Amino acid sequence: MLKLFANTGTISVAVALVLEEIGADYELCLIDFAANEQRSQAYLEVNPKGRVPALVAAGGILTETAAILEYIAPHLLPKDAFECAKHREISYYLAATMHINHAHKLRGYRWADLETSYDDMRAKVPQTMAESCAYVEDVIIGPYIFGAQFTPADAHLFAITQWLAGDGVAIQSYPKLAQLQRLVAARPSVARMAEKGLL
Repeated sequence: MLKLFANTGTISVAVALVLEEIGADYELCLIDFAANEQRSQAYLEVNPKGRVPALVAAGGILTETAAILEYIAPHLLPKDAFECAKHREISYYLAATMHINHAHKLRGYRWADLETSYDDMRAKVPQTMAESCAYVEDVIIGPYIFGAQFTPADAHLFAITQWLAGDGVAIQSYPKLAQLQRLVAARPSVARMAEKGLL
């Protein structure tokens, strides 16, 4: 059985969503960030990065969202080689740019030591997240990123949209992104996640 280490409000929501989508048999282990459980020795043995998600599978442990999503749901990826590469392109953008833009609000210590630097990074978040939303808005074909087909990238983006209000971004300013968020939120997989305490 798969074991997913996750926490509410984090990008690990994307992995749980896709596990629910495919009807996977998995154990959900919620990591208590308030208790700093992600830095405990027990969890660091699972994921030395001290972050979520981490997925324990038959072959070992995976710890990066885009990689986990491809592993658990290859059948949800676009079949055409070029379109599959485009799926990776948006997934990597979400992980390496949009997620990092958001992280500057709460995790400035990863990049700087001075409190004034943290203040500057936090102040920039509404702008950089809005810029990312504008980019994604242009990428989305609609209703999902690649049209009618729900893909793991949609789950990845949905998890990020949960942060936008707190980042000072009005999702209503991006109609295709707002529609995608509504559609994913209405999927039964999201309701099952909520029942498990992950939303």
